[in-house]
Amino acid sequence: MNKNIVLQCINLTKSFYKKKEEIKILNKISLKIHKGDIVFITGKSGSGKSTLLHLLSGLDTPTSGSILFEGILLNSMSSNEIAKLRNLKLGFIFQFHHLLLDFNVLENVAMPSLISRKSIKESKEKSYEILKKVNLEKKINKYPSELSGGERQRVAIARALINQPSLIIADEPTSNLDENNAKIVFDLIFKLNRSLDTSFVIVSHDFRFIKKEFILFEMKNGQLFNNKN
Repeated sequence: MNKNIVLQCINLTKSFYKKKEEIKILNKISLKIHKGDIVFITGKSGSGKSTLLHLLSGLDTPTSGSILFEGILLNSMSSNEIAKLRNLKLGFIFQFHHLLLDFNVLENVAMPSLISRKSIKESKEKSYEILKKVNLEKKINKYPSELSGGERQRVAIARALINQPSLIIADEPTSNLDENNAKIVFDLIFKLNRSLDTSFVIVSHDFRFIKKEFILFEMKNGQLFNNKN
């Protein structure tokens, strides 16, 4: 497999049965994500976007088809192995920031590093360095309740980056933000993509920030269509 391919899915299908009738949520999707790619996926509600993200991240299993992450077949991995891969190789940015309210900014960002059994000292040092990249180093002792919506989402981005993942999956990362904060968040994602060469898969309806060099797909009826910008 090409070493520059971070993630690949082949004929990915997800179905469920209703009164013995097969209902396909995803229908034979094939996709390659290379190192440094920014892939946008759009589509109407219920088209299968979230199901695809769950499969790509190992949170769900396909009915048929294969998913390879850096050449390793996810289908053949145990749940513990997939959990470890998610912690070390995959970052997540959600529509809601999901910060831990009882922990300050530095501690929230450090959490994935601590889970991967890095020392408290190393985790906090890495956390501080990442927070500098998102211009929040002066907020390290603040709690989520003391931050604006845009700042919370930037903390979530920093948390997703701390273990230097190969791929970050973002599910509607700006849908709860005003236009100014949405622009700040997307500009930050693009900057981090260029400086770290991290791949991004972003589900979003916000076409204002999609640039020509990005890869754009639309999900329709459980299938993925490449839309050229």
